[in-house]
Amino acid sequence: METFYVSPQEITLTTLTITGDEFSHLTHVMRMKVGDAIRAVDGAGNAYDAVIAELKLRSAHCTIRAHHRLLHEPPRAITLGAGILKNPSRFDFLVEKVVELGVSRIAPLRTERTIGRQAKVERWQKLCLAAMKQSGRCVLPHVDELQTLDAFLSAPEARALKLIAHEHATQPIAAVVGGGWEHALVCVGPEGGFSDEEIARAVRAGFHVVSLGPRRLRSETAAIISVGLALHVDAT
Repeated sequence: METFYVSPQEITLTTLTITGDEFSHLTHVMRMKVGDAIRAVDGAGNAYDAVIAELKLRSAHCTIRAHHRLLHEPPRAITLGAGILKNPSRFDFLVEKVVELGVSRIAPLRTERTIGRQAKVERWQKLCLAAMKQSGRCVLPHVDELQTLDAFLSAPEARALKLIAHEHATQPIAAVVGGGWEHALVCVGPEGGFSDEEIARAVRAGFHVVSLGPRRLRSETAAIISVGLALHVDAT
């Protein structure tokens, strides 16, 4: 079924209403009609199987047939802190792919070696919405405003598993990640990676310095691998 985003305010126990850009996509792109089945997600963890009951000039009114909670959502929450990149399209790619994997929040970071200076938060939030729908998720990840690495390191998630990737690390993620946690902070650097002083500050803040393998990875590749491993690898 085609997936559409519906604001929680447009959903009742038995009906939902599709408006705005989603309505335009439904009518002008997908050319759907009364009686067609759709899936709607509210970005807050709810997915609905519904049938189009009525099409108006600017809205589609649908009857809910089934409700799913946390459909296709991972059991662990990942917050990704990632240094913004000089090439904006590469960070766009990073955002899209980590959302598909299951990240919960993205924190764009300014670090010592950050080259890029523009944080296109509104664009990245739109990419999150598109990737959420494409991947069949029902939780819309949040993109923070640009912040410093120190602000990210001092975040109050004291009980979260904290990982920072570094090319000179020797400890693999599998040696740190176990089954007893529900939230992780994962941090990757920009072009050039993190400085030794930044890594030292991360360690003082409770982060485990982890390796992603023997090869030097692009920042977006490091982000994708880090999130995937943190979500799915348990310690052996």
